Amino acid sequence: MTQTPKPSELDKRMAPLSGSKTAMRWHDPARPPFRLAGFPWHARDAVYRRLPRRPAGELPEAVDRLANCTAGGQISFQSDSSQIVIRVELAGRADMNHMPATGQCGFDLYTGPPFAQRYHSTSKYDHLQTSYEVLLYEHPRRVLRSFTLNFPLYQGVKRVQIGLTPEAQLVPPLPWSAAGRIVIYGTSITQGGCASRPGLAYTNILSRALNTEVINLGFSGNGRGEPAVIHVVADVPKPRLFVLDYEANSAGKLQTTLPDAIDILRDRHRRVPLLVVSRIAYSRDATHGDSLQARERSRDMQSELVADLRNQGDDDLYFFDGSTLLGSDFDECTVDGVHPNDLGFMRIARGLAPVIQSILDEKARERSSADDKRKTVQGSALEIASSPGPSSQ
Repeated sequence: MTQTPKPSELDKRMAPLSGSKTAMRWHDPARPPFRLAGFPWHARDAVYRRLPRRPAGELPEAVDRLANCTAGGQISFQSDSSQIVIRVELAGRADMNHMPATGQCGFDLYTGPPFAQRYHSTSKYDHLQTSYEVLLYEHPRRVLRSFTLNFPLYQGVKRVQIGLTPEAQLVPPLPWSAAGRIVIYGTSITQGGCASRPGLAYTNILSRALNTEVINLGFSGNGRGEPAVIHVVADVPKPRLFVLDYEANSAGKLQTTLPDAIDILRDRHRRVPLLVVSRIAYSRDATHGDSLQARERSRDMQSELVADLRNQGDDDLYFFDGSTLLGSDFDECTVDGVHPNDLGFMRIARGLAPVIQSILDEKARERSSADDKRKTVQGSALEIASSPGPSSQ
């Protein structure tokens, strides 16, 4: 019997990639001039981890373990290197049956300046291994270019090095559009299940679209709104916006956990905008009335809670109906009826980006107006202080 050949034996583009045959200079991306994003506590803990190594409170075990998955991590820099090689040591092997190893354990590379980044390549490797070295970029012309590498979505990274040609320039990346972070707390969908490669997780698409740091705090099967976890979410330094997108894992407890989560975040960040997003449509919603009705009840509960809190004076609280994000053909946007494919993630990001940008713009206008008023008051005070008193007769 003739054995079916492996695709990689017939098509060299299907085969794993290897490293460069040229001698490289190896760099630690956690050190300047590289910009490491997505790991708020890396400067203190020196590990690629999304939550603190030793949080103040005790985290659920599953959340603590999932925090080692590097979803949302990014390395950015500028260089004129003719080659870029990545050397990676993973914490484990690819082991998911509905998500490619390139999304679980791979890095992908984007080139170009802010708002004009283009996908270039992915680290294709032997997924039975826990370490790899891959040539991601090669170009005959040495021109200073911008590069961003996205970390794996569903695996830990023990070590990563960036290889550049010895004579290459290495300079800091172009800056973010604004300081501060968008912090998104959610489920496996937020974490990136099941994108084919890291740059297509919706948090990474948003980061490119808005040119801002996005912290991915999605925990597969475990975004449940536990107070201990929300307290750590509130500890992320320099937040510009919080997004709560965890209905899918709430197990019917959202009516209790969501008000508590908002209270915890508001206790720490009184005026930081907070966006609540209800869950996306599942394929089951098209055929099972109970699934659709449950989604609609949960959506209405979240919308009404936000409206009530806004009526009580929280003007920085917002709601968005996530069931609209995938469009009318939502059933084509997942790999298993729940977890988005690449099309689904692109639609989620394109739906959320203008909403988030509008909120940030509104907040910026408020700050500008407040600054103008403060300057006016200060100017009036100076005029009074410097004006001559009544003349004596």
